[in-house]
Amino acid sequence: MFWYSGQLKEASTLELATDEPGLLYGATVFTTLRVYHQSLDHRLTNWNSHCNRLRSSLQSFGWQMPYWKRLRQGAEILSTCYPVLRVTIFPDGREWITGRELPSDLVVRQQLGIRAWLAQAPEYQRSLPAHKTGNYLSAWQALQAARKLGAAEAILVDPNGNWLETSTGNLWGWYDGCWWTPSLAEPILPGVVRSQLLNWLRKHSWAGREVAWDTKMTTKFEAVAYTNSIIEVIPIHTIVSGKETLTYEPLHPSLEQLRSRFTE
Repeated sequence: MFWYSGQLKEASTLELATDEPGLLYGATVFTTLRVYHQSLDHRLTNWNSHCNRLRSSLQSFGWQMPYWKRLRQGAEILSTCYPVLRVTIFPDGREWITGRELPSDLVVRQQLGIRAWLAQAPEYQRSLPAHKTGNYLSAWQALQAARKLGAAEAILVDPNGNWLETSTGNLWGWYDGCWWTPSLAEPILPGVVRSQLLNWLRKHSWAGREVAWDTKMTTKFEAVAYTNSIIEVIPIHTIVSGKETLTYEPLHPSLEQLRSRFTE
């Protein structure tokens, strides 16, 4: 079941024209959100922030805006059935909304952390990294490569070797009494949760800073985690880079600062 261009579809396939730019070139923008308590208005769902992300990318590309009221209608219908929604907009403003379940092992990952792999090859660098477009092939390929090596996530890097983000989320590192996250100047995706966590930390007078993550910086961290709108906060206990392995504390008490954003 999905929502497409103003209609609820009881199907598992979507028919597109053979000259559809979204099909040929990945010419879409999308956002993925977790619906808390089946409510788009719940503060953790962040519906308005996700819509603003779509609006910003559409304005940057000069694409047509969707019919926002109809978009919300489709999201409200699907939110009664699915905790996760993926909202996609085509260049002509058509909306396509699909739903899915939360990862079955999410709680285990949140508690025990994961192993990640540093994706250093240039082909893993994302196209238009400040936007979530349908051309997500490089990040998807990095994730597949990581899984083949027994890792659950891939960490993308820039040509200078600076760590940027994971294939699905934003990075956080703890040292010297402060949370550090890669700067948007790199550039990286300005994640919805990333922005809200930074505001959250500052609201509570907890330190949160944006810097480039070079090799010197990454060796200082006591704890490392990644975030997105679906998984909230997941620690990274091991990062494999070639023959080198970095380890971090997945049960570090500082992680409770980030997690508290989702429990208060």
